[in-house]
Amino acid sequence: MDSDTFWLALALVLVIEGVFPFLSPAGWRRMFVQIIKLNDGQLRFFGLCSLIAGGLLIWLLL
Repeated sequence: MDSDTFWLALALVLVIEGVFPFLSPAGWRRMFVQIIKLNDGQLRFFGLCSLIAGGLLIWLLL
């Protein structure tokens, strides 16, 4: 993997992260308030699920 691939992946993450707040700022804000209300265990669970799903996708694509 070269550095261009890394920067392309980072740029793609930024684009994906920016779509929802751009299209629906009020909905994004409501979702963010709900996320803040979660306790640490719930946040860690969702973080672990994201890590596993991302790892599986990378494994399947490579």
